[in-house]
Amino acid sequence: MGLSAERIKHDLDIVAAREPGIARALEIAGYPEERIRPTGYKTLLRTIVGQQVSVASAASVWNKLEAELGEDFTPSCLLERDFDTLRACGLSRQKQGYARSLCELVAAGELDLENLPKDDEEAIAQLVRIKGIGRWSAEIYLLFAEGRPDIWPAGDLAVMAGIGKILGLEERPDEKATRALAQPWRPHRGAVAILTWHCYNNPAM
Repeated sequence: MGLSAERIKHDLDIVAAREPGIARALEIAGYPEERIRPTGYKTLLRTIVGQQVSVASAASVWNKLEAELGEDFTPSCLLERDFDTLRACGLSRQKQGYARSLCELVAAGELDLENLPKDDEEAIAQLVRIKGIGRWSAEIYLLFAEGRPDIWPAGDLAVMAGIGKILGLEERPDEKATRALAQPWRPHRGAVAILTWHCYNNPAM
């Protein structure tokens, strides 16, 4: 379960009390809405399906997959389909490799998405074993699906740009600087990340 609106507000209020830029952003843009996704392999599979394509294209592929596999399909259902069947659903050769990697790990019991390590870095290490799932995708899963409160996807362009706006920096910080800037906000960085996306496209900021 992702971070609730109440938890986001609670954590942001704590950070805002010691970071004027965050307090100002909340005054201008207000509190962000919650972003919650279900736990489990389907959320990761949706991430794979959505890589480098439009939202509409990803939705189309997902609908075709559900039509072929059934709405309640299991990892085994996908693994039983051949290349051409999955290709007809819109999955490229590369994405089929990623999808099979995910489903094989789950089906074999090598990746238990309901019992990932409590330590965030250890959980990320488990998730990036999946082909096609990098650190950013793992962090997004842990933040939006599991609601881990201290996830900070510093490599996200919108997070870098958003935090630059919030703090009034002249230039967008790079990933290393973005990670360093957020250290004082631990263990509430997840709520701040959600605020950066909220502020990124806000013309008032």
